[in-house]
Amino acid sequence: MKKVNISLTLGSKELPKRLAVIADPPKKLFIKGCDIRKLAKLPAIAVVGSRRVSAYGKHITEKLTSELAGDGVVIISGLALGVDSIAHQAALDAGGRTVAVLPGGIDRVYPRTHEPLARAIVASGGSLVSESSGEVSPQKFNFLIRNRLISGLADGVLITEAAIRSGSLNTARHALEQGRTVFAVPGNITSELSGGTNNLLKLGATPVTCVQDIYDAMGWELSKKKSSDITAFTPAEQTLLKILKKHDAISGEELLKLSKLPHSEFFETMTMLEIAGTIKALGGNLWTLR
Repeated sequence: MKKVNISLTLGSKELPKRLAVIADPPKKLFIKGCDIRKLAKLPAIAVVGSRRVSAYGKHITEKLTSELAGDGVVIISGLALGVDSIAHQAALDAGGRTVAVLPGGIDRVYPRTHEPLARAIVASGGSLVSESSGEVSPQKFNFLIRNRLISGLADGVLITEAAIRSGSLNTARHALEQGRTVFAVPGNITSELSGGTNNLLKLGATPVTCVQDIYDAMGWELSKKKSSDITAFTPAEQTLLKILKKHDAISGEELLKLSKLPHSEFFETMTMLEIAGTIKALGGNLWTLR
């Protein structure tokens, strides 16, 4: 199936509900890749942390993010050095979807060294998002301002490793103001890179040692989902899943024929099921349940 790949601008009345209800929603949102309104229908966790990251921080970010993304959770982050880029890459490696919120214009990837990562995010069905158009250069204040969008697009914010003065703590503050759940990974008490996360835990953040801690706090059962009890949210999804459960693999043409759905509804529903991680492509236009 062809990936959703678009460039569009959303006005304030077109924003996803999560983002529209924050205290300072963007007046406009510029997007490359999948329409953010579709991804906003899925569970989402922002994963952020220090730009300077330890071996422990890298390992735990990769582990937690890959498991979240593998279970169909959209990963939101800022494409920065350190934890952000590690989280984006881990989501891609797990076959998941990820959204990068840029501090500059939608055509200005920062840092420039992450342009290949940005292209991979779009190619995989994720999105690049910015409040600014074109090649607008990011200013220092833009990084803190965009943090409210990272938390605003997510159901909760996970800080995997952060020093006491890390900018990711600003994202945690926005998350609290927006009523989002803040999660933090406990770190070595002698490591300055864990000072911020350990302080968050003292202040009441939810400790995370495995993804189930997140699912329990959010009331999600994603890691327990089996192919036999996958939930369908629309009649079209019910139709397609009923057919897919009868086949180990089935071609897109046969699936379309058996479903008797209009072409446009069929392809839109297949896209949403793939984004949600419910189905996967096997190549050669063959499809199966995950």
